Amino acid sequence: MNGITQSRVFLSVVLPFGLGYYISYLYRTVNVVIAGQLSADLSLSAANLGLITGVYFVVFASFQTPLGLLLDRYGPRKIQCCLLIFAVLGSIVFASTSNYFVLALARGLIGLGVSGCLMAALKANANWFPSIRLPLVNGITVAFGSLGALSATIPINYIFEIAGWRMIFYLLAAITLLLLLITYFLVPKEIERNSEPRQTLRQQIADLKIIYKSSFFWKISIVTFVHNSVYLSYQSLWMGPLLRDVAMFSSSDVAKAMFLFNVGMFVGVIGIGFLAERLQKYDIKPIAIVCLGVAGSIGIQTCFIFDFFYSKRVLCFLFGFFGSSTLLVYSVLTQRFPQRLTGRVNTAQNMLTFVAAFISQWLIGVIINYWPKLENLGYPSEAHITAFVVMIVIETLAFLYFVWPQSFYKSQVE
Repeated sequence: MNGITQSRVFLSVVLPFGLGYYISYLYRTVNVVIAGQLSADLSLSAANLGLITGVYFVVFASFQTPLGLLLDRYGPRKIQCCLLIFAVLGSIVFASTSNYFVLALARGLIGLGVSGCLMAALKANANWFPSIRLPLVNGITVAFGSLGALSATIPINYIFEIAGWRMIFYLLAAITLLLLLITYFLVPKEIERNSEPRQTLRQQIADLKIIYKSSFFWKISIVTFVHNSVYLSYQSLWMGPLLRDVAMFSSSDVAKAMFLFNVGMFVGVIGIGFLAERLQKYDIKPIAIVCLGVAGSIGIQTCFIFDFFYSKRVLCFLFGFFGSSTLLVYSVLTQRFPQRLTGRVNTAQNMLTFVAAFISQWLIGVIINYWPKLENLGYPSEAHITAFVVMIVIETLAFLYFVWPQSFYKSQVE
């Protein structure tokens, strides 16, 4: 760590970038609590709601390739500060308008503004920590995101019931501006000196071929972006309506269930990251933990559909826990590829994840929309179940591709 104490690295690097991922995840998941009132206030259909929420994902994803180039070229501090300006503007616009298209535009600005929060953090971690420590350090960083998701449940619901959804976004704009200032003044400029000599833009673009021609990258990326698209779709939007319409949860019950979902994620990213770091000493690679985690996540989702377990709240916790295992993929990719590519390889994975999340979130809404709305403005339980079954089938196919053939799996993880 270049002679700098661990406590200073935590306070000046891990903490500010972790807070960035906190606010990113809060923006991403806030709609799960306010979705019902937002739809009622603006007369949105399920497909409209899915599209507005999904615009965040598509803009987020579209910026990942240039983001990787910028992070590897200019470093995480500068890029993070510049992007957060867009999140502040988007949040203010979202809070101020009732126009459907302006809402979508504002959501897109927010997506652009926080598109670099996790990737900047992972780039900073790769600069400051040895690769063997990354599963745990990245897990700590991602834990900040799970705290953001936790904040989007009971705390956000409390503010929502008192002040409404518009005030929530005004508050988010203020918090984001504060985070921008913290990042600018607290993160040391020296963080960017750890990277290799700067490449030309032509060299950076040429290096993308190394990533996209890698069979290992595609083998692990497909199962990751397919699983994560479903995980993010339900965490950020559709789990709330599902619990409301299928399990007959009230808005406060939904907030409590999503709180447990995100507690599960928090426990998962810390616990699984710690476990992965320790198991490397016994030559058990993080990719094996990803395999078990995805299998567990698909199993828990199946329990939701077939009602194998009475408590939906416990299932929410377990879904959050097992689903978080794919965040180890960023450590796997960082360990696999040269350090000069860490920004680009992680953003390549992130781009695929968020493109898939946009498609998944929109597709779930389209499937649900085939059923007519009920008098309570919800949808029949079979609408949600059908959509979830479609997602599980797609995930299962991606998982089977991931684990077969075993000879490939073993040969690529050395």
